[in-house]
Amino acid sequence: MSASLFDLLHESHEIQRQLCRRLTAARASTAQREQVFLQLKVELEAHAAAEERFLYVPLLMTDPGLSSSRHALSEHHQIEELCEELSVSDKQGEAWLDTAKRLGEKVRHHLKEEERKFFKVAGRILDVDKKDTLGRRYQKDLVRMRKKYAADYQRVDVSSAGEVVAAPR
Repeated sequence: MSASLFDLLHESHEIQRQLCRRLTAARASTAQREQVFLQLKVELEAHAAAEERFLYVPLLMTDPGLSSSRHALSEHHQIEELCEELSVSDKQGEAWLDTAKRLGEKVRHHLKEEERKFFKVAGRILDVDKKDTLGRRYQKDLVRMRKKYAADYQRVDVSSAGEVVAAPR
C-alpha cells in the first residue's frame, strides 16, 4: 500500500522544518546558509507547485474547501516573496538573517495551520480513492518539480530517492 496524500505532504513538511532550522543556525557560515537556502527554496517551490495542483485545486472546486484553499495559496505567495527577498548575492549580515528567520516563522506557521486545520477539511471533502490518486500524482509531480528547480539553480541536485541535496562539486 502506498503512503497517503497527507503522509506524503507531511514528509515534505518535515524536510521544510529541518531546512528552516538549519538556515538560521547560529554557527552556520555564509556558504552553508547559501547552500541550505537553495535546498529550502527548491523544496518550497516544488512542494508548493505539487500541493497546489493536487490538493488545493481539487478543494477549490468545492464550496467547503474554497476559503481554506484561498488562504493556503495566499500563504504560499507570502513565502515565495520572502524567498525572493533572500535571493540576493550577499547573504551576510543581520538583515538577511532577520528575513531568513521571518521565512522560517512563516513556513512553520503555514505548516502547522495546514496540518491542524486544512488537512481536516480536505479529509472530509476527498474520498479515499481520490486521496490515493492525488497522493500518487502529488508524489510524481513533487519529484519532477524538485528536479526542475534544482536544474535552475545548479548548486543543488535531486538524489535517487527524490530528495534535494547539495550538488556534487
